[in-house]
Amino acid sequence: MPVAPSRTTAAQILIVDDNSMGLIARRTVLEELGHRVHTCSSPQDALEQCDKQRFDVVVTDYKMPKMNGIEFIEELRKQHPAMSVILISGFADALGLNEGSTGADVVLQKSANEVGNLIRAVNRLLRRPEKKPVKSQAANSTSKRSRAAT
Repeated sequence: MPVAPSRTTAAQILIVDDNSMGLIARRTVLEELGHRVHTCSSPQDALEQCDKQRFDVVVTDYKMPKMNGIEFIEELRKQHPAMSVILISGFADALGLNEGSTGADVVLQKSANEVGNLIRAVNRLLRRPEKKPVKSQAANSTSKRSRAAT
């Protein structure tokens, strides 16, 4: 059952996965919906791409060499705290991965329903108002201390 894109203009989507078959499959599905999809086979390359170009959504795998999906999201959030991120993992249920524990906006379990779930997640993230960057706890406590000192 196809799901119509939520925007009249194509979204810029970055997919990060060390598995070329996963990249091709997800890219094909999202391009068929009219999105402009870029791919990276490593989190390090993806971080460089995010510094060069704005993406509406980043879709990342969890299990990758050198840097897993959670570590990638942590690094991405340092430079682009408002970027929408979807984490996909075959281990989501087994490891108890969720939005709170990963920093992702959406966590999806790899399954027979993955394509439909991915389409719905992308559409939902594209429809929501743009997130404003959240101050980190450290920055927040520093400003409280400086106000208290005055």
